[in-house]
Amino acid sequence: MARDIDTGSDDLLARVEGNVGIITFNRPERRNALSDAVYTGFDAALPAMATDPEVRVVLVTGNGGAFCAGGDVKEMNEANQGGGRAGRPSGFDDSVTHLRSLQRKVSLALHEFPKPVVAALPGAAAGAGLSIALAADIRLAAERAVMVTAFANVGASGDFGGSWFLTQLVGPAKARELYWTSPKLSSTDALGLGLVNQVFPDDGFDEAALEYCHDLASRAPIAQRLMKENLNRALTCDLATALDAEAANMVRSMKTADHQEAALAFVEKRAPRFEGH
Repeated sequence: MARDIDTGSDDLLARVEGNVGIITFNRPERRNALSDAVYTGFDAALPAMATDPEVRVVLVTGNGGAFCAGGDVKEMNEANQGGGRAGRPSGFDDSVTHLRSLQRKVSLALHEFPKPVVAALPGAAAGAGLSIALAADIRLAAERAVMVTAFANVGASGDFGGSWFLTQLVGPAKARELYWTSPKLSSTDALGLGLVNQVFPDDGFDEAALEYCHDLASRAPIAQRLMKENLNRALTCDLATALDAEAANMVRSMKTADHQEAALAFVEKRAPRFEGH
């Protein structure tokens, strides 16, 4: 049975179904473009799910056929014509500090989240919306989904970590091409580049993505958390540091009840039942 998590706004919804926490962009009339309420919602939902023992995997998706169109360009234009956005700093230093804070609440929080994060793209992911999808550990896409960096099209350099995530995923030369020329990538293109892990049919996509997450959530949660620590560390550390950390996490995981259960299940030729202990 599903239960809701209060995000403080209808722009971003959050609920828990079984062992999966689901975060949903909910501005379909703006193709789920970002808003201050969306940022506030992430800042409420992610800490709640991080400490919720029932949540083993987080799924981030969007309502209305899109994932997230990134920054609200219509709102940007209105702000440009009107001298700024209400409630937002206007000076350079204050604006930089504000954006850094927002990025940490979303992209950094997703990347460092202590459980697997899956982004499910039912449709377009553009600009900062694509950056946020790239901050997830795994991306699933509907056949109709399209991805575009988009920043070059609006004369902006990019935010929410897209340049860092793309460089890790596709290498520096391809990342530069994707940023400077901003091609519209189909789900097949994205799969070939390694930007998405799997592509599912449009019909039944939401159900397929949730089923994928339930399967992921059925696995050993402590081991998955330690795996994510190892994999994140591998992005920035040398081999010796990685080996030392892997050794500590391997010993930790093998001292869990879940490891003992898995070993017993292997001998008994049955599926293990992981409890997160």
